Amino acid sequence: MYHRWLDHWDERRAQRGEEGKKTTDFIIDADRAFPGAGKIASIEEFCALADQAVANPAFFDEPSDSDQHFERKDGWLKFPSDIATEIAANNVVWAKITESGSFDQAMVIFHHWNASARNSQIANFFSRRGITVAEIAMPYHFERSRPGSVHADYMLSPNLGRTIQSIRQAVLDGRKLIRWLKKEAYREISVLGMSLGSWVAGLIAARDQAVSKASLFLTAGSLADMVWTGRATRLIRDSLEHEIELTDLRRAWGPLNLENYAHSLSRANLDLHVVLAKRDKVVLPALSESLMQRLKDAGARPNILELNCGHYSLGMPPYILLAGMSLNRFLSCAGKPARRS
Repeated sequence: MYHRWLDHWDERRAQRGEEGKKTTDFIIDADRAFPGAGKIASIEEFCALADQAVANPAFFDEPSDSDQHFERKDGWLKFPSDIATEIAANNVVWAKITESGSFDQAMVIFHHWNASARNSQIANFFSRRGITVAEIAMPYHFERSRPGSVHADYMLSPNLGRTIQSIRQAVLDGRKLIRWLKKEAYREISVLGMSLGSWVAGLIAARDQAVSKASLFLTAGSLADMVWTGRATRLIRDSLEHEIELTDLRRAWGPLNLENYAHSLSRANLDLHVVLAKRDKVVLPALSESLMQRLKDAGARPNILELNCGHYSLGMPPYILLAGMSLNRFLSCAGKPARRS
């Protein structure tokens, strides 16, 4: 009875998230994803470029001419993004810094899609435990929102190229923030990603040796499959399914698929922590399990916590408390991987 109520609660929450959203046009837009690509008119050409990006270890690296101008004031850090878009506000990155008084550890948090506020409770909880927390604004969110837009519909959309550009921008922004934290003399850097933010955190952890711990909440490997099957992305699928097959979408968004970086995520100097929801209708459990298996096959031993709740109800007690305690143990000490239910 309780879990039936919980499923109903998650569905109501999903319905509220759809309010005011509209379908948008399918667009290839290859030059956004792959600068210099020129006019690419076919999906096959786009997929060929995506295949090259997956094989290119520098695709998520900071450019050599990165602008390192950082401004810090009253607990906020502001710096220019290394990817320029037509939305001026999106080209400036903001991060809320909650100091711990210690330089032992810092954690960068990547929020979920369409987040409406940062999470001061998480920041304060960990700062009191000696971990400085940096809550970054991902593209088109918070201070970087597109004027007149209620939703962050430019970060994840049926525009193939802009979706890759936005996730890549989030990765570059996050890596730039990590460089700043290292220059500030923080010894250990962790990343925490929630839902869409877990893709960003995972891509950073796979590529950035400065990250020693990565915690991924409500994650999976294939972003294409998540969008195609997930409850929160039905309108995006409505725009995609008449224009592109799922097999092609998987190739097109291959650079964003964490399964393609399983070996990098399995490096010996990276500890992984994963929190999953067994009743998740946004990131289906089968997709999460596929990533977990790929990581294990690559030699990783992720610390996995599975909770009997949904995507949105993870934020409710007791589930969020269990997830928080698990994360606290992971950050305090890597420990031995374990699967709990």
